[in-house]
Amino acid sequence: MSRDGIKIFADGADHASMMGLYKSGEVDGFTTNPTLMRKAGITDYEMFAHDILGFIRDLPVSFEVFSDEFPDMERQARKIAAWADNVYVKVPITSTRGEPSAELIHSLSCDGIKLNVTAILTPEQVCIVRQTLHRGTPAIVSVFAGRIADTGVDPIPIMREAKEVLADRPSAELLWASCREVLNVKHAQEAGCDIITVTHDLLKKMKLFGKPLSELSLETVKMFHQDALAAGFQL
Repeated sequence: MSRDGIKIFADGADHASMMGLYKSGEVDGFTTNPTLMRKAGITDYEMFAHDILGFIRDLPVSFEVFSDEFPDMERQARKIAAWADNVYVKVPITSTRGEPSAELIHSLSCDGIKLNVTAILTPEQVCIVRQTLHRGTPAIVSVFAGRIADTGVDPIPIMREAKEVLADRPSAELLWASCREVLNVKHAQEAGCDIITVTHDLLKKMKLFGKPLSELSLETVKMFHQDALAAGFQL
């Protein structure tokens, strides 16, 4: 479900967790990437994708290309896009050599392929995406706010600037990527983001939203006490 106007996308590749979240109606979409899929032990990319899409038909699901050569990235993108109408194809903002993906993004977007342009960290990269996306084709612009914060830089001003850059692209939604803590949901709301990706473990913590702090304090004290007893500690 949306919270105060922001969409929550689950970020992960654990099949059971994805199915559980989908059935519960807790999220508005799903994203994954090759790193998450590898950590989940997935060895057959296409089989995993078709399995997921066999269940999740009415929410956006993002799958990423993994070639590093633009012609093959385009082939993969078109293949992935054909899997289902609710698929967004994740295309990195550059190759591993730092070559901009602008021409590829433009070509795919102009052909009506829904993209999730990923691994963006600078306002300049957002400007490139804005210039290359087709106005009428839905797209997601994923700015890795968490990785920006990892460098000691406050990502909120950058996300606000990104939102302004995309103001005349109503079909392009700004996504706060690489969420580090549930407070980032509030940060993303403040910055005007349309979507935030949240990992499965952090989604569980979101159930604490609105919980009285005094109540949480008491639960914490009880947890420490119970764990001390369970461990058999003595002084």
